Amino acid sequence: MRPALTDSLDNYIDAVGSALGLSIDPAWKPAVRANLEVSLKLARQVDEFALPDETEPASVFSA
Repeated sequence: MRPALTDSLDNYIDAVGSALGLSIDPAWKPAVRANLEVSLKLARQVDEFALPDETEPASVFSA
């Protein structure tokens, strides 16, 4: 991973933790970053998947 992206993710983790009032143990930060990296990779794949214009959302069923 590029150093700038790692720094950005670390800054993001710190900012979100602060906004939520969470203290993140420095020992856990690599695991949090790894989870965020995977989540962002999956989100990027979903975002880049082209759908035809006529695609409609699935029906919502409730019991």
